[in-house]
Amino acid sequence: MTKPSLPDLLHAAVTAVGGTERPGQVTMAETVAEVVDDGSHLLVQAGTGTGKSLGYLVPALAHGERVVVATATLALQRQLVQRDLPRTVEALHPLLRRRPEFAMLKGRSNYLCLHRLHEGVPQEEEEGLFDPFEAATPTSRLGKDLLRMRDWADETETGDRDDLTPGVSDRAWSQVSVSSRECLGASKCAYGAECFAEAARERAKLADVVVTNHALLAIDAIEGAPVLPGHEVLVIDEAHELVSRVTGAATGELTPGSVNRAVRRAAKLVDEKVADALQTAAESFERLMELALPGRLEEIPEDLGYALMALRDAARTVITALGNTRDKSVQDEDAVRKQALAAVENVHAVAERIANGSEYDVVWYERHDRFGASLRVAPLSVSGLLREKLFTERSVVLTSATLKLGGDFNGVAASLGLSPEGVEGEDVPQWRGLDVGSPFDYPKQGILYVARHLAQPGREGSRTDMLDELAELVEAAGGRTLGLFSSMRAAQGAAEALRERLDQPILLQGEETLGELIRAFAEDPHTCLFGTLSLWQGVDVPGPSCQLVVMDRIPFPRPDDPLMSARQKAVEEGGGNGFMAVAATHAALLMAQGAGRLVRASGDRGVVAVLDPRLATARYGSFLRASMPDFWYTVDRNQVRRSLAAIDAAAG
Repeated sequence: MTKPSLPDLLHAAVTAVGGTERPGQVTMAETVAEVVDDGSHLLVQAGTGTGKSLGYLVPALAHGERVVVATATLALQRQLVQRDLPRTVEALHPLLRRRPEFAMLKGRSNYLCLHRLHEGVPQEEEEGLFDPFEAATPTSRLGKDLLRMRDWADETETGDRDDLTPGVSDRAWSQVSVSSRECLGASKCAYGAECFAEAARERAKLADVVVTNHALLAIDAIEGAPVLPGHEVLVIDEAHELVSRVTGAATGELTPGSVNRAVRRAAKLVDEKVADALQTAAESFERLMELALPGRLEEIPEDLGYALMALRDAARTVITALGNTRDKSVQDEDAVRKQALAAVENVHAVAERIANGSEYDVVWYERHDRFGASLRVAPLSVSGLLREKLFTERSVVLTSATLKLGGDFNGVAASLGLSPEGVEGEDVPQWRGLDVGSPFDYPKQGILYVARHLAQPGREGSRTDMLDELAELVEAAGGRTLGLFSSMRAAQGAAEALRERLDQPILLQGEETLGELIRAFAEDPHTCLFGTLSLWQGVDVPGPSCQLVVMDRIPFPRPDDPLMSARQKAVEEGGGNGFMAVAATHAALLMAQGAGRLVRASGDRGVVAVLDPRLATARYGSFLRASMPDFWYTVDRNQVRRSLAAIDAAAG
């Protein structure tokens, strides 16, 4: 029997999901098939509407080896598992003469833990001796959530938090979930045979396609204890997010709260002397943290160094002592010990990492209004880690609507640990970049307007001219505005000012759940939605409800961001341009993502307005504009008002 051709397979899959084939999608599928066959790597930029998930799923399924697909957002995971994969498998089955299996796999804390649910959270003296299920009255929000999860546990097949609707608070979920460090292990747990997380792992071992998230992929790469089953092909969707997710997974944190919790959990399991040493070290650390000022620590101050070494040594002694305790007075001791061990091991690991110091780490203090001070450590760069862990044993396809910055792929490639495209060498992973474009006619469908006449935004102070401009644009558009702001304070200030001036309803991030806000924004075309970071990339509202996307300023990282400024400095010390490599690249990715909110379907029309003159006047402006969709460009404010009014009138 002849093997079915890729175009035939793609045609069958696209028909099954009710789509239409796009030239870009065909090119993408053919190129993915080539790199998978020759074991090389691909960075592919596929604009909104290309149908990129089928562009990689079809060739990966046709190849026949196991493929892992890692995404950044729950929305895309759901789309793949609930819509794209079932239909694609169904459509390809007669042609491939096999039915590929697929499964979802996430980190352990995403699954309901039956041991926690039935035995309760190990009690802590300080926090009162109670079973949360008994103490949380059925009338309280927490009580209602816990009782609902108890019922849900009997009917759910997955135990996956994202299948619980409506969702519950993080506090409620923490009562019924465990981290991988706190887990007793299936063989030691009374509920091991029914465990949801174990069942998900077993399904993943049998599947041809495993859908996971960037965080689990990062943990799999960093910790060296494989969570994901072996695979020949790795597809990273929403790949522009990967570096920040891996950085997050490789970041350690110590707070007085987390250290005290570790002390409390361990105290009843070790002898008094050992517990007292950890308590004393915790108190010294807490006193220092009360005086901590936010910012980077280029060198560890002597007193902090001593405090961390004391914490490290006391934690190590506790870990040794915990291994051989048996306390008849403690109920469910295995779970209590496992939870204590997880907390103390984290204190030990982070204290040791910071005390030892490494030129490859950045250490800083952070202060939070509600939670107080924390001490954090993160890798200066994750590119070496990614190069070593991701690109050696398998073929990797990285895709997103925004991978080409300033006109080429090399900036993003460098952040992933790849050499410039075309560089040959023995240990150099071979990759190529492919831009399959977009099915949309950007110059006809959208306008990029830069308010060149406005004053340059300063670090502080009100921007009354910007607010005046914003009000005029929103009025001309008849609402229909997604406002993307560089800080929560700016979004709040703009919402307050415009609510006083205009009749259009203005929704503000934080005043309701994100899902509710986006739904309300999509339902009423005259409504505006203002917010910050998660709106820059998470909003998909085609049609007349979103015809004006406004950015208040170029979203450079804050100058006092310790990690970004350390990365910028490192590039400069290596002879590069730190501002372009770090700050401008960060801004370009966000602006490309933000501008991508405007045109989501072939009938969409509208304006992206940037209320920061530097996009038109600064030297780096052309680099940022080249990273955005190819809209018709203007700085003429009257022209834009007329265009918005015409689009508003046409939308009715």
